[in-house]
Amino acid sequence: MYNVNEVRSDFPILSRQVNGKPLVYLDNGASAQKPQVVIDAITQAYSMEYSNVHRGLHYLSNVATEKYEGVRAIVKRFLNAASEDEVIFNSGTTEAINLVSYAWAAPRLQAGDEIVLSVMEHHANIVPWHFLRERQGGVLKWVKCDANGDLDPQAVLDAIGPRTRLVAVTHMSNVLGTVVDVAAICRGAREKGVPVLVDGSQAAVHIPVDVQAIGCDFYVMTGHKLYGPSGSGAIYVRAKRQAEMRPFIGGGDMIREVSLDAITWNDPPMKFEAGTPSIVSQIAFGVALEYMMGLGMANIAAHERELRDYAQARLSGLNFLNIQGNSKNKGAIFSFTLARQAHAHDISTILDKRGIAVRAGTHCAMPLMKHMGLGATCRASFGLYNTKAEVDALVSALELVNELFNA
Repeated sequence: MYNVNEVRSDFPILSRQVNGKPLVYLDNGASAQKPQVVIDAITQAYSMEYSNVHRGLHYLSNVATEKYEGVRAIVKRFLNAASEDEVIFNSGTTEAINLVSYAWAAPRLQAGDEIVLSVMEHHANIVPWHFLRERQGGVLKWVKCDANGDLDPQAVLDAIGPRTRLVAVTHMSNVLGTVVDVAAICRGAREKGVPVLVDGSQAAVHIPVDVQAIGCDFYVMTGHKLYGPSGSGAIYVRAKRQAEMRPFIGGGDMIREVSLDAITWNDPPMKFEAGTPSIVSQIAFGVALEYMMGLGMANIAAHERELRDYAQARLSGLNFLNIQGNSKNKGAIFSFTLARQAHAHDISTILDKRGIAVRAGTHCAMPLMKHMGLGATCRASFGLYNTKAEVDALVSALELVNELFNA
């Protein structure tokens, strides 16, 4: 049985106070807190086991390499990839999508060729494609979500034309919490011969992910949202697509042989991992994934669904609050504004005085905010350690905000 109080005891930061109030951390969509096992793994690696990986023959290098490379098997299991070789390490989603843009898309994109995107994308899944628009004459085709924040898979498929080279779409909106039916998109796109990149930055931390069942060609996720360290992450790349990719960054480990007039590349995934990696962060990333799988991804999803439903009911009861996006299929992410036009930054600052951490602004999703006619929102995003009592604390604080702006 999932015991949230026992889970909370694994996260030392949750016992602290902010501004004299118990910390209520509701900014998980930006970055999640770290369990003690992840903190311990970092300490152990730096204090007792640190060395560079792959290059050494001595004991410490062998230990570090074994732990570092062992994370591929963990990621493979977490995503249900077909092979460890389909797992490429990187610093997180931004680097991962830039890898696909440069190594796969750029060599095959001609002026006038298209990339299909949804208006809900995070900037990390927009800016790399704008690079191709600016530099190679690529065309970005946008698919809008409806008033509830839902994205119709058929609308995405209808946007695919004879010159579409890639579909890049989020699995879960970081602003609205909408869960997109990416399996339907991948299935339809495959019938049209178009690869699909899925941004799993939000989804992978909240729901079980099976890349083989989804049928995507690329699936990206970032460690710091998955209760791991910043600077860690991985991308699943189907073996067929890896064979079509050129190297992204040049340097050590991604080469097999270098001479004065020639160079040969290493095999994937090493072909795409140049230089000394973020060794300790990746090792701790693996520990974080093991921690989540130990709790059970289905159990985490069930706990967060219960939180989502409770928060939806409580927040909907505030007649001064406007919740942005009301998809029936969403995660525990709530973006909101006040009817009295209080600025999101002011709301966030007042909540912070009550020890409640939320995000305020455009959430790196300016096209979506413009589509919704908004300048900024507050966002409360829940994680595996949040409780109904924290929902109540948020509601009480919002009632105070409303009183202050009505005074």
